[in-house]
Amino acid sequence: MNARPRLCLIEDDAIMGESLCDRFELEGYAVDWARSVAEARERLTRGDYAVVLSDIRLGDGYGDELFLEWQESHGVSVPWLFITAYGAVDRAVALLKRGAADYITKPFDLDALVDKVADLANDRGENASGETTLGTSAAMRRISALLGRLAGQASTVLITGESGTGKEAVARELHRLDPLRSDQPFVPVNCGGLTETLLEAELFGHEKGAFTGAVRARPGVFEQAHGGTLFLDEIGDMPPVMQVKLLRAIQERQIVRVGGEKPIPVELRLICATHRDLLEMVREGQFREDLYYRIHVIHLRIPPLRDRPEDILWLVRRFLDADARERGEPRKTLTPPAENALLRHRWPGNIRELKHAIERACIMSPGPNLQADSLFDEPGEEPSTGGEAEGARLRQYLQACEESYILRALELHDGHIANTAANLGISRKNLWERMKRLGLSPDTGRQG
Repeated sequence: MNARPRLCLIEDDAIMGESLCDRFELEGYAVDWARSVAEARERLTRGDYAVVLSDIRLGDGYGDELFLEWQESHGVSVPWLFITAYGAVDRAVALLKRGAADYITKPFDLDALVDKVADLANDRGENASGETTLGTSAAMRRISALLGRLAGQASTVLITGESGTGKEAVARELHRLDPLRSDQPFVPVNCGGLTETLLEAELFGHEKGAFTGAVRARPGVFEQAHGGTLFLDEIGDMPPVMQVKLLRAIQERQIVRVGGEKPIPVELRLICATHRDLLEMVREGQFREDLYYRIHVIHLRIPPLRDRPEDILWLVRRFLDADARERGEPRKTLTPPAENALLRHRWPGNIRELKHAIERACIMSPGPNLQADSLFDEPGEEPSTGGEAEGARLRQYLQACEESYILRALELHDGHIANTAANLGISRKNLWERMKRLGLSPDTGRQG
């Protein structure tokens, strides 16, 4: 029999705490109720919790300061969900950027709170092994949840997104979650990095003597991935002739090596990725329509890093942890100006650019703290020193924050416009006007 998931409730209000304990125990949770920061610190040290549910203002301190203290010493190994008054929403949003799972504002719908805790507890159970996840933003959590449902199925998956957004990381995570293939090969190949002749041999292999330099037979990536997962990156760059041959291999589930005659059966999951708009390429005659629909069974779109700022500092912590392990030295930390510079930057190169910035900063900073001026290669690139460009960048950043905040509120209230406006403390008309200014479709929400 499975043990009940255990929650740590940090709440100094006796009526609120008792009410929440009663409800969560009725829902099947074991609840440890800490009435102060000091008591919470002791309980967290002793307990293994599925979720920490904490008020921000407490009698002897602040829940957010306890979270940052715990995060510094233990990492974000447990999802923290904060309860906050509407006036402290900015503080809660800042906590999301530091790795908190979510927040809910007072007065809140108790059923909605129970649902949030259930989602977080389930995510915690699925990742109890400590394996990698994809991010803390709502977008990446949705993708993580979808990968869990896709695991074990043989459906072909198409992953799209700008260069550097982490498409291969998503493909690897799907492979890791697949109970039938996780112990089998994951074979990646970049379709845009090879000529047509080399690509055919790379995909399907070749027999000895098939061409000059083929001194021995060699299996291609289809054979190498047999039983596992084949990841074809930048499939939009594949030459038209190779598109025909790939379609035939997918349809027939067998390949013929270059210079060979014998069909070789293959069984694998195919994951394709591209930064290009394949549907537009189909319209322009640059990509085969039949191949498009063959690989477009399940579509995952990875948003650019600028649209999910909650993931920036989460990713940075992972990069710093990896750097510390590689160097065998204590983990470096970011100064507040460095954090601000990272959050202001638009990251046109996405995660790849962010990783390189952190690597550069670790090399350029001899001390334990990373400064803002060590993050960017070009002098004056970030942070800039005022002027029109700085103003434009600030406007873009604030607009992205507002858009992200409204989308999160709409998601919280299932797209219900009236409820979302009430939660945000604005009128329904004001919400519609803001959505129109930000370019959010009316279909994003629904009337009520």
